[in-house]
Amino acid sequence: MDRYWLITWTCYGRRLPGDRRGFVGNVREPDGTHVCHNTPGTPPDADLPGLEAWVREHMRGEPVSLGRAEADAVLAQYQETARVRGWRLEAASVMNDHTHLVVGACGDPDPDHLRRTFQSWATRAVKTLRPLPPNGTFWTAKGSERKLEDESALAAAVVYVTRKQPDPLATWWAAGWQDALDGHDRSEASRAPEHPASRAPSGAG
Repeated sequence: MDRYWLITWTCYGRRLPGDRRGFVGNVREPDGTHVCHNTPGTPPDADLPGLEAWVREHMRGEPVSLGRAEADAVLAQYQETARVRGWRLEAASVMNDHTHLVVGACGDPDPDHLRRTFQSWATRAVKTLRPLPPNGTFWTAKGSERKLEDESALAAAVVYVTRKQPDPLATWWAAGWQDALDGHDRSEASRAPEHPASRAPSGAG
């Protein structure tokens, strides 16, 4: 594969632009220009309550949440979509309000096309379990595509997607990452503070 991306999008009405937890979208700079802070390794924009309130006021329906069955269906569809398209899915996770994929492709395709393709087929997967909401979509219109420049960035993205998500409903990674993820888990466990109750009494021998 020639290019890899970390692709993200949210469920409709969840993690709106301006969200204090962070978001990727166009914001106005002091000079009046619009910019999307979407560079790998840099923080996204966050905590713009005025923007969040404006977007919420103009929503066309209720926020959408996913359940475990829908997350499993979406995750299976990601794998099928990548297989059919000849892309390489390295890792993916689905939460109740957003999803991440790490995906590679030959050449230099438009990553927006990759995201929209995965979104479209994810919609079909969820529709097998529930109808479209009144607003006509499960997802936000856009999302984030962060290009992963090297092997280190790719590995960090796989760890981020598979090990650092809050309450994932479904997670998948390519088998080739198992050793690296096991190593990450061991490293994290060794750094975890020891619980006082697990310590032997002083003088125990």
